[in-house]
Amino acid sequence: MTASAKTPELPLQRRYDIADFAPFITLAVLMVLFSVVAENFLSLRTLTIMLQQGAVLAIVATGLTFVLLAAEIDLSVGMVALLAACLCGVLWEQPWAAGPQSLADGPPPVVSLWTLLRVLVPPLLLVLALGALTGVLTVSSGLPSFIISLAMMNIALGLSRFLTGSRKFSVPQLLQELGNGSWQLPLGFRCPKSAAVAAVVLLVAHLVLQHLRFGRFVYMTGGNREAARLSGVPTNRIIVACLSISAVTAGLGGMLNAGRLNSVSLDQNADLLLNAVACVVLGGTSLFGGEGGIGRTLIGVATFMVLQVGLNLINVVRLVKSWPLSPAWKEWALQSSVVTQFDMLRPFLLGVALLLALVIQGRLLARRRG
Repeated sequence: MTASAKTPELPLQRRYDIADFAPFITLAVLMVLFSVVAENFLSLRTLTIMLQQGAVLAIVATGLTFVLLAAEIDLSVGMVALLAACLCGVLWEQPWAAGPQSLADGPPPVVSLWTLLRVLVPPLLLVLALGALTGVLTVSSGLPSFIISLAMMNIALGLSRFLTGSRKFSVPQLLQELGNGSWQLPLGFRCPKSAAVAAVVLLVAHLVLQHLRFGRFVYMTGGNREAARLSGVPTNRIIVACLSISAVTAGLGGMLNAGRLNSVSLDQNADLLLNAVACVVLGGTSLFGGEGGIGRTLIGVATFMVLQVGLNLINVVRLVKSWPLSPAWKEWALQSSVVTQFDMLRPFLLGVALLLALVIQGRLLARRRG
């Protein structure tokens, strides 16, 4: 090769298209929309609400990210979260665990570390065992994980009903403080403590996926399981580990949510599964495995919370009064059922918006894969 010859350019290792930026575009569009139509949307108070309400969702979605990256699905996370919270509440009111002093009136009693361990660790160990059992049955039976996890969902619900007898239970003061407490920061911003817990979980999961061999094995298992197995990746163990991680994060999220609500009952976490899956997929993690990550899940959680909180902040009456319409049209609009019963339409609008966003991102990802 002569000195004047041009060195051929190396191909780029990663080619980006619109599917990579779709989650960011969706989030930006929603923020601009709600900053216009929702009152006080761009405020520190709204940010605090989003962080507090989204913390549990972020923790549960983190575990689901591992499962989806491995090309599996876990339908039991909502009921597993409920089971962990129920067992925690039952233990908290047992004399041999926390004792009746946990229910005494007056200031919260001083609880020893050993007491907290007796109350908080068994629920996590139980859900870890259930998650591992789901994984073992999935790889040993050859059945899809959604079938096994669907059965596990009913098992967790049945155990929750048996433990509580459909009664409410209190939870440790530590969980209540983590669920509702906050730190006062400069500029009047209050950072919820639950958001700090979620940040730690997200950070640890990101480091595991990006910097440990286990994380590489998760991506390889989801990308091409047979090729990964032939390359020496213990794919069965990876699947068991991912489902176990999902169960533990679900249990942690369930106990934190019970602390936020100051008690545990069977009507909690009803929408947790669907919301967590929506967050992971909204962030761009593929349902076919091998593509995505914790950063994308964080974007998905942020998008979901912007959509949910933004819809709750919309004041339809104020919007109608600000429209440039004639008095007669305004009077008709203010008396219409859409305005007077808008609160009942919020779940419908949330579902429609989520459906549109998921379908658009799904088509973009399918086009890139095809």
